[in-house]
Amino acid sequence: MKENQKHLAQLLLQINAIKLNPANPFVWASGWKSPIYCDNRVTLSFPEVRNYIRDEFSNIVKEKYPEADGIAGVATGAIAYGALVADVLGLPFVYIRSGVKSHGMGNLIEGDYSPDQKYVVVEDLVSTGGSSLKAVEALRVAGCKVLGMVAIFTYGFQKAVDNFSDKQCQLDTLSNYEVLIDQAAESKYINNNQVSLLKEWRKAPEQWK
Repeated sequence: MKENQKHLAQLLLQINAIKLNPANPFVWASGWKSPIYCDNRVTLSFPEVRNYIRDEFSNIVKEKYPEADGIAGVATGAIAYGALVADVLGLPFVYIRSGVKSHGMGNLIEGDYSPDQKYVVVEDLVSTGGSSLKAVEALRVAGCKVLGMVAIFTYGFQKAVDNFSDKQCQLDTLSNYEVLIDQAAESKYINNNQVSLLKEWRKAPEQWK
């Protein structure tokens, strides 16, 4: 598993899906300043990377959740991957909006589903886990059972670990922050000083200046 995590980290770095810039931090939607920016939507433009992620997700679902009735993607970043995984596994697919649709049917969950169906949720990125777990809750409120969530990448914040534990939702990710930093250092994308800085940031990201 660790080798697969390293391989994906290297792929993300190669296609610039992950950008590291400690000297000029990025600003997230939350207002946090970050020396790293992860845009997994870039992976969809690279067939080799796209297919690798699709197959890794599919393998996890087959091995850990063989009883799944369907796949659910979190809008918008994970809709494509959710549909790809559902296609490989021959399962139904739905996706969950970030909020109730303001017109038409006013749906939060798009697609055909029934209460008591068992779903695996596909996500592209987990930071604090807040938006990801809203999707999980939407399915549960609709009467569906969530077997677990799979995601491309996680920052591994303790807040996310606690949030997933509180909501009793299993999370499996294809790669993570620690593996990424080690791989970036090994591949000379960053120097030793930057490695130290990036590791310090992860301890208290909300306090980063």
